[in-house]
Amino acid sequence: MRLTRKTKFIIAGVAALGLIGGGSAIAYWTTTGTGTGSASVGTSTAVIVTQVGTITALTPGSGSQPVNFDINNTTTSTNQRIATVAVSIASVTGGSNLPNVCVAGDFTLVQPTAINTDLTPGIHTYAPSGASLAFNDTASNQDGCKGATVNLAFAAS
Repeated sequence: MRLTRKTKFIIAGVAALGLIGGGSAIAYWTTTGTGTGSASVGTSTAVIVTQVGTITALTPGSGSQPVNFDINNTTTSTNQRIATVAVSIASVTGGSNLPNVCVAGDFTLVQPTAINTDLTPGIHTYAPSGASLAFNDTASNQDGCKGATVNLAFAAS
């Protein structure tokens, strides 16, 4: 097969375009760059601990009554870790004004069982909590405690 001058010219042109095109396919620019970004971290929200039920009719030596409570994780979407709830006698009010005044030492308070959990949002009831309150029988006049109110305080951590 004999190629005409025109065909040779076309073949040469296509070959030249292929070389030029092929060279541009491997050409590139190099560069460097930097950037910044950020992320925010949430915070904890205090839970609310509320006594559940009532403790009534404590008398010297009558035994203990349970101290139960709710823990309200007020966040809407985040679990929060609670290890323990401590109960304390914040004050003793009322009672009679006899020489033997009613004080926190007239009572025995047993602490609740450890919780050690991540609380989902909402209210969680601990009944039985393991906590209890008893009026001690001291073998002395305890008339000062008649009609008294034992005010409890709860602290979650």
